[in-house]
Amino acid sequence: MLQVDFEFRYDRSGAATAAAPQTAPGVVCRWQDPAAEPRVTVLLGASGSGKTTVLRCLAGLERPQRGRIQFGGHVWFDASTGVHVPPHRRNVGVLFQDYALFPHLSVARNIAFGASEMSRTAAARRLEELIDVFRLRGLETRLPRALSGGQQQRVALARAVFRRPQLLLLDEPLSALDRPTRDEVREDLRLLIHELAIPAYLVSHDRVDALTLADRTIVLDDGRVVQAGPTQEVFDHPATAAAARLVGIDTILLGRITAVRDGLARIQVEGRDVWAEAPADAGHEAALCIRAEDVALARHEVIDSSAMNRWRAVVRSEAREGPFVRVALDCGFHLSALVTRDAWQRLGLKPGDEAWAVAKAASIRSLPRG
Repeated sequence: MLQVDFEFRYDRSGAATAAAPQTAPGVVCRWQDPAAEPRVTVLLGASGSGKTTVLRCLAGLERPQRGRIQFGGHVWFDASTGVHVPPHRRNVGVLFQDYALFPHLSVARNIAFGASEMSRTAAARRLEELIDVFRLRGLETRLPRALSGGQQQRVALARAVFRRPQLLLLDEPLSALDRPTRDEVREDLRLLIHELAIPAYLVSHDRVDALTLADRTIVLDDGRVVQAGPTQEVFDHPATAAAARLVGIDTILLGRITAVRDGLARIQVEGRDVWAEAPADAGHEAALCIRAEDVALARHEVIDSSAMNRWRAVVRSEAREGPFVRVALDCGFHLSALVTRDAWQRLGLKPGDEAWAVAKAASIRSLPRG
């Protein structure tokens, strides 16, 4: 079990500061992970939200200003009693963003770099085991510069787990790769982490990493944990507008509830009505979260009582995204729609054309705002 309840202050670059002024932004991290089985947790947030510094606090590389960190039955940090267990005594494996491989050492020597406290026989046995687990056979004598990005990552991960850590911390492990390589290596990384059967915390600003790798997601925004829970639950039901943006909600609208009927709210946004599940009573403000894939387009008004929302729109722009087209619309408010390329071609729309945007009330997530 990992119990986290601490606070630190940091500058705008995200670096922790030991003597920051009281006006500096504060990061408050508070969660409890009671799971007994190993699983992957992603710390998801924009750049500068403090997620990397959270990881460094867990590793013992930074000291929070106050609070407590406990893993299993061991207290790693407690500001009230002065406890601060140094990194080398926490038995934590760390994979850095740039992998930090020693350029002058071979694959084998990089992996076994932490073998100083092991017997030669035990170190050799562990090295052979990891060479096979990470599919590095035949590369043992190569230097890092002779490896692909995916191979470098596997070497760095093998080094991080060489001493059998009880917790694995990964800081943006895919950010050093180009997009095609990143997509290929992401699945490889997922299989390796699960095969290692070590609880892992992974920092990322990419929601695809969370959806692909994480059993659990913790969302940080502006130095606060704004939501934590099973990944699918976090993505399906963001708790705040900030969390909605981070998990990839394409359109977030602010409006006021004018009426509530049968569990649905009529919310006025920029003079237009939007029907959604009611988050509060009439008179309250609400934030509406609309996924682009939940918006359908038509050339003419669609009469569909189940849709509830039909808005006359003007096409502002189109952008190809593989087999899809992302369409920016002006409905009196800005709205995004994601349609297949075939559907877009059949519609025959172009920027400046009028169309109808359709969305079911049940597909719109609404959050109370005071």
